[in-house]
Amino acid sequence: MLAAAVRRSSLGLQAVSRRNTYIEISNLVHRRQLTGEQLRLSICQRSSPFHSTAFSREQHQDNERVTSVLEQYKSSVEFPSATHSFEHLLRSANAGDAVVLHGYLGPRADLSKKLSFVRLTDPTMRQNIQIISSAKDGAHNKLKSLSANSPVAIRGTVQAKKGSTGERENPDVEKIDSLEIKLADIWPLNDFSKDIIMTPETVFSAEQRYLQLRSDRSLREALRFRSEARRVSREELEKCSPPFVEIETPLLFKSTPEGAREFLVPTRRKGLAYALPQSPQQYKQILMASGIPRYYQFARCFRDEDLRADRQPEFTQLDLEMSFATGEDVMKTLENVIRKLWFTLLGETLTHQPFQRLSYQEAMGRFGSDKPDTRFGMEIVRVDYMLPQDLIQKITPITNPIVEAFKLSSEENDPAQTLDFITRFLDSPAGTEFNQNPDGGPGIFVYDAKRPLCGLMPFGFEAAERVEELLEPDHGDLIVLQARKNAPFAGGSTPLGDLRKALHWEAVKSGIKEAPGGFDFLWVVDFPLFSPTNENEPGQGGAAGLASTHHPFTAPKSAADVDLLLTDPAAAVADHYDLVVNGVELGGGSRRIHDARVQEIVFKDILQMPDSRVSEFSHLLEALKAGCPPHAGIALGFDRLIAVMLGKESVRDVIAFPKTGKGEDAMVSSPGKMSEEALATYHLHLRD
Repeated sequence: MLAAAVRRSSLGLQAVSRRNTYIEISNLVHRRQLTGEQLRLSICQRSSPFHSTAFSREQHQDNERVTSVLEQYKSSVEFPSATHSFEHLLRSANAGDAVVLHGYLGPRADLSKKLSFVRLTDPTMRQNIQIISSAKDGAHNKLKSLSANSPVAIRGTVQAKKGSTGERENPDVEKIDSLEIKLADIWPLNDFSKDIIMTPETVFSAEQRYLQLRSDRSLREALRFRSEARRVSREELEKCSPPFVEIETPLLFKSTPEGAREFLVPTRRKGLAYALPQSPQQYKQILMASGIPRYYQFARCFRDEDLRADRQPEFTQLDLEMSFATGEDVMKTLENVIRKLWFTLLGETLTHQPFQRLSYQEAMGRFGSDKPDTRFGMEIVRVDYMLPQDLIQKITPITNPIVEAFKLSSEENDPAQTLDFITRFLDSPAGTEFNQNPDGGPGIFVYDAKRPLCGLMPFGFEAAERVEELLEPDHGDLIVLQARKNAPFAGGSTPLGDLRKALHWEAVKSGIKEAPGGFDFLWVVDFPLFSPTNENEPGQGGAAGLASTHHPFTAPKSAADVDLLLTDPAAAVADHYDLVVNGVELGGGSRRIHDARVQEIVFKDILQMPDSRVSEFSHLLEALKAGCPPHAGIALGFDRLIAVMLGKESVRDVIAFPKTGKGEDAMVSSPGKMSEEALATYHLHLRD
């Protein structure tokens, strides 16, 4: 009977050893219910004289290794506190002062067996100072045993650096050349693996993000800049009257059809899951009904969307909401935050006038984008009414199209160079999408004063003259035509708007144009309240063929737009505003629907959402019924904001641990695969 118990317990232990995670072991133990005595008998049963001898030898070796490691570790646990920061040292230390400093060792230079020099970089990795060690010092051999880049604590004596003028330099400089430290003692705090090669030329992979940060000052400075931007934003918001209150809202929310795809978090309760918030939108509106007049937070948000250079599956937004407020109040408040950030962190004084405003229709018409970069001109104009029909038919198969044009100025005034530039662009992978436009590829014309009609023969005399009056081209300029369907604007850009942006930056890269400078802020306002549904976006799941352009809580802009809700909802304008700078959308906001009855009309009568989906917003509707005041707010993409301020092309350069273009964290290998046991714990199974 005892033998049977031993066999059973031994099999159980082997089964446990094959499991790697807490969930797997926990599930197994709950099923097997192994007792402590059974596990002890199993261990005893596996012993033998041979195994015992071998085990003792291995255990002795392991004990020696463990003891050695722990002895080394003890010195890193008990080390002296720093007496000075490097900046403090530079400002106030005098020759002969005894100091303790913390930092990272640089490469060591041995002048002889008895004399070594090494630079110590401070913990912020902004400054370093020279350390001198000689053989008569007890720490000399200890220093020589340490690898470059290892963290240490050192004790020594300050002395004026030989050959120095004795004048202290600005504490912002990297090298401290007026002082040096005579080493007295050193405490190794960890070792920098000899397998890691770190030189100024080393390029580290995303799997070694910690080394990317350690070796790239610009990445570290971006994180410090980001922290300062948070501080400045907080100060500006909290000095308002009444002040904004920073309030954290839950990250474990529930799935609601706001418009973006969500990340679900399964629970051990069968069939139940949380959803990570797309934004704190509903919570902050509920706060407005809770007697909180002004709210803000640096909110973590999650969206399971296609990734681009300016998108991450998880991101941070400066989120704020104001009760008894309009969109005008929100825009004014945010403009003050932006001015404060630019002045404090960049030293730039932005205009005290309200930022420029463009309606959605004007932005799409003039620039082909709802987030236009207005710094480089190339405005789009409509020309189909002046073009001969045979030319229109050559550039598009569409019947009764809208044809638009823009001019790309050439600083070289060389038609041959312009033609070579546009040919190379359209033949490149970047030009493929424009050539394959089902509405017809772009019509390309180079203005050449030496050719008949200056290269505009296909226009005919009358149209060529009118185009010249409209675009005012110079010798060597490029004129681009593009047709589109005769329909209201929808979405974020037109094909010609995309081509305008692509050609401009290609021209900058090719040296045909200079890169524009400065920051051009503007508000894009008066968006459509509703847009046609898009199969690539989930929307709100209604049956009307419409989706909310912003989100379903956005209010109509005027009384006239309220009247359109039931007669022509697609024509209604939203009280929705986007902040744009240099072609980048920094954030978007709106005045919200604060009346539960109107909100239900939008859900049920306009979007025609099923009752099951409307019920998912019951918590918000109940809060609105509790006398919720009018309110408005905005969410500012904080990652994008920092990237724009620092001139970074990607938000990945201003995030400590960003995801890749596939939404993966290569350093920790996430997302990870779920084991069968983990799936079972959450009552899940994988579909084929």
